[in-house]
Amino acid sequence: MLFRQDALDRIRSGRVSVVFRRWRQARVRAGSRLRTMIGLIEVRSVEQVGDVSERDAGAAGYPDADTLRRDIPGDPAHPLFRIEVAYAGADPRIALRADDELSGADVAGLLERLARMDRTSRRGPWTRRVLELIAARPAVRAGDLYTEAGYPDMLTFKRDVRRLKELGLTESLAVGYRLSPRGRTLLTKST
Repeated sequence: MLFRQDALDRIRSGRVSVVFRRWRQARVRAGSRLRTMIGLIEVRSVEQVGDVSERDAGAAGYPDADTLRRDIPGDPAHPLFRIEVAYAGADPRIALRADDELSGADVAGLLERLARMDRTSRRGPWTRRVLELIAARPAVRAGDLYTEAGYPDMLTFKRDVRRLKELGLTESLAVGYRLSPRGRTLLTKST
């Protein structure tokens, strides 16, 4: 579920607590948390509705229901969903990637997780190669890195970099990636 930056800012400040989408079927579930550019957004409820009310328009940050109706994303032929949302805090990966005080057990645990990723990959080992490439070429477009990393397509490369990001080892930049402090420490201690 995508949000515009202005909507994210209003959700974070509490000025927006409801959003609407038109989908064939609900794409989010109550209780889930979505990672966004501002941090985590909690989905508190999801329900299919027939229309929007004036009260909902205010909760969605619109002056009236007609203005909201004109701005609802999605195909007008699809059902309308009302989603209650709230800011749920910073993305926990930010603190994780800054944590570069890795004990021997931390390093061993991370290396085991990377080894598991390598073992289950259809392409064979990839984690070390991608970490070293990002270390050597920070802020380089994924489109310029994926073939150098031995990937057949950019989407698969980006998916794997996201897996490393989940472990706090990489971070996305406006263009490309870089190793996080945690990632740099791991590479140094595992050489």
